[in-house]
This record gives sequence, C-alpha cells and structure tokens, in this order.
Amino acid sequence: MKSTIEDKNKLVNSIFSSVHKKYDLMNDVMSLGVHRLWKEKFIEWMNPQPNTRLIDVASGTGDIAKLFFKKTNETSKITCVEPNKKMLEQGKIKLRNYNTINWINSQAERIPVENDSYDYYSISYGIRNVSNINTVLKEALRVLKPGGRFMCLEFSKIDNELLNFLYKQYSKTIPLIGKLVVGSEKPYEYLVNSIEKFYNQEQLVELMKTNGFSNIEFRNVSSGVSAIHSGWKI
Repeated sequence: MKSTIEDKNKLVNSIFSSVHKKYDLMNDVMSLGVHRLWKEKFIEWMNPQPNTRLIDVASGTGDIAKLFFKKTNETSKITCVEPNKKMLEQGKIKLRNYNTINWINSQAERIPVENDSYDYYSISYGIRNVSNINTVLKEALRVLKPGGRFMCLEFSKIDNELLNFLYKQYSKTIPLIGKLVVGSEKPYEYLVNSIEKFYNQEQLVELMKTNGFSNIEFRNVSSGVSAIHSGWKI
C-alpha cells in the first residue's frame, strides 16, 4: 500500500511539473473556458463572508483563492496548499499582488496547520489526484473550525446519455490536444483515466459522511461534467 501511495504521488507530481507553465492555457483550451464559469459557480454557492479564512488545497495557480479574495472584498486571509513546487511558484507569480495569501508546499493528506483554523476548505480539481481520499477528508475536517464548510469541485458523472456519449468521444481527443499545446500526451492520458475512475456524486457524498461531515449536498454543473460538493463540520 505504501509503495502504491508513493508511486501515485510521484506520478502526479511529475505530471504537474511537466505542464505547469501552460496549465492555465490548457484548461481554457480543453474546456473552451467553461472551467472559469464552474469556478465562479463554486464561489457563488460557497458565498464566503468578509473577514473569514480559507484554506485552498491543491490550489494550482490560485484561481479559487483569487475569486474568494474578491468575493470577500479583499478582507479575507487565505492559505494556498499545493503539493507541486513548480505549480506553487506559478501561483505565486500569478497572484504576486495578493499580499495576504500564505503559500504552503504540502500534500493534502497532512497539512502543517493547526486544528480548527479555517472557516472554509476548498479543493478544486485536486481530490481525484490524492493518494488517500479518506485521509484527505479527515484532514479537511481537522483544519476546519466548528461550523466550517468543506467544498469540493471535481469532474464527475454525466446524467445525460447523449451528452455522456459525446463527452467520451471528445475525451479521446484530449491527449492529442495536450500534445499540441504542452508538447506531451501522457499528462492528459492520465487526466482522462483519472476522471473515468473517480467516484460518482453519490459515492463522494458517502465518503464525506463516513469521514465526519454533515448536511452534505451536491450540485451538478454542465449536467455532471463537474460537480460541486458541500459539507459542514458540526
């Protein structure tokens, strides 16, 4: 088990190291820019209040942190946690004018912050890449304050047969698009496979419940191409 976890961590780390410079561009190309609308819906449902604290895990280049900061009228304190050093540096460059953001290079399974520290925990397109989702959910519960909210945005399962068929056909072209844009197919072969193998909406609800979250809900975006899950630490 340990070697399997280490192997996945190394694989995911190497993938993000290879694409970090064109990560945002590739996201825009693959989704035709729609990922930005999904992230806005994510923040809208979160509805963060001024003077609150967010921990954004698997923060990538900081899209969620930026939206959260603006939504709270630039009064919030944000910690971005990213396991890949090169992605973390891209985030720092992209958000260099946001002085209140604290950046931590860390895996989601064990974050070097105190218990009961944050009002919100977000993870956007990162939870399917972790080595142990149960450990990650337990860690999310640990770092949230009582009454704090966990929110996850992730690729999910489409609830429309025709759209699902079309999406699967399109998915076959993603590695080729990756080769054209970033110069390599392999990271996007992993992407397609990881989406296919990931839990459906109801399964993720059960995992959240098992690991201590309450009042769990989810909302599909684009008929389930992605889904937003919400849970509370009571």
